[in-house]
Amino acid sequence: MKNEITVAAEVRTSRGKNEARRTRAAGNIPAVVYGAYQDPVSVAVNPKELSKIIRSSTGLNTIFTLAVAGGETSPVMVVDRQVDPIKGLLLHADLKRIDLTKRIRVTVPVGTSGEPAGVKVQGGLLEIISRSIEIECLPDEIPESFTIVVSELMIGQGKRASDVELSGSMKLVSDAQTVIAHIVAMRAEEVVAPVEGAVPAAEAPAATAAEPEVAKKGKKEEEAPEKEKGKKK
Repeated sequence: MKNEITVAAEVRTSRGKNEARRTRAAGNIPAVVYGAYQDPVSVAVNPKELSKIIRSSTGLNTIFTLAVAGGETSPVMVVDRQVDPIKGLLLHADLKRIDLTKRIRVTVPVGTSGEPAGVKVQGGLLEIISRSIEIECLPDEIPESFTIVVSELMIGQGKRASDVELSGSMKLVSDAQTVIAHIVAMRAEEVVAPVEGAVPAAEAPAATAAEPEVAKKGKKEEEAPEKEKGKKK
């Protein structure tokens, strides 16, 4: 989605960890601009401006203008970034030049609308399987999100990626059979009712009590022939 946002940048003449530290100390972060069959350029940009774009409703699908001091002015997108795992601060960004006349692939969020009949009438459960799909379209036609209506769904029915309504230059890239959401039956827990007159397991006599008797009988039977042999002698 094309936005009327312009982010200023400055060319970085040197690279390396020390240069990156100096760039961050000055309030900017290192970034690289590439794509559109042009040479990559190392730049320094304001992390607050990029973070604001990334956290916007269009997120990483936002196309904005990068104005490099003394250099190019190009439409770009944030395609990759490095974030401090502890502080959550943006440390580095990869920016890709966008040709507004050519189709690009993007991932777009998918939401649901309406209360399914399978939930309201049948007591089922709406289960969300996929929250986004991948499409291909012209940069100016990237949607902020898609919404599918699930109000008519009954238990056992669902919506797939092929049910998402596309318009203009949009073309589905994700598998058409990818399930977005479906209605499933609630699983009731089985409750076993106690049988009248049954003895609780804790109060039941131990079955092993008879085992010593079996062993004794076996022993007597084995000793019997020996006694009989002694009498014969």
